[in-house]
Amino acid sequence: MDDLRELYQELILDHYKRPRNFRIPADATHQANGDNPLCGDRITVYLKLAEDAISEIGFQGTGCAICTAAASLMTESVKGKSQADVGRLFKAYHDVVTGTGKAKGKDGGNNIAALGKLAAFAGVSEFPIRIKCATLPWHTLRAALALHEEPVTTE
Repeated sequence: MDDLRELYQELILDHYKRPRNFRIPADATHQANGDNPLCGDRITVYLKLAEDAISEIGFQGTGCAICTAAASLMTESVKGKSQADVGRLFKAYHDVVTGTGKAKGKDGGNNIAALGKLAAFAGVSEFPIRIKCATLPWHTLRAALALHEEPVTTE
C-alpha cells in the first residue's frame, strides 16, 4: 500500500511540475474561470467541442500542487470524451475524492478502477481542506461546458 501511495505522490508531483495541456487552445469555443480563495488557486479551463465530445482542452492559472496536478490529469482524462462521459467521470472522481464512494459507485461499479490515473487523488479524502483544490478544475470544466459566465468559486 505504501508503494502505491508513493507512486500516486510521484504522479501528482510530476503533473504539478510539468502540467499537461497548460495552454489556451487556439480554437477554444468554451471557457470558464475558477477560484479557490482559501488556497489561492485560480484557473481558467478552455475547450473546444466537436459535436458532443471535447476535441481540445487546456488550462491556465496558478494553484497549489493538488489543483495544478488535478487540472493537468483532468485534461488528459476528458479529451475525446462526450459530455455524458465527462459527467460520469466527474461523479466517480468526486465520490472518491470526497470519500463518499471510495470502493463502489451507486450503480455498483468500482469508482477507483474507473478513474485510471485520476485515482492518485483518492488520498485527498483524508485531508478535507484539500478537497476544494482537487475539485476546482472539475467544477470549472463543468461550468465551461454549461457556458456559465460567472466564475466558479469554492466559497
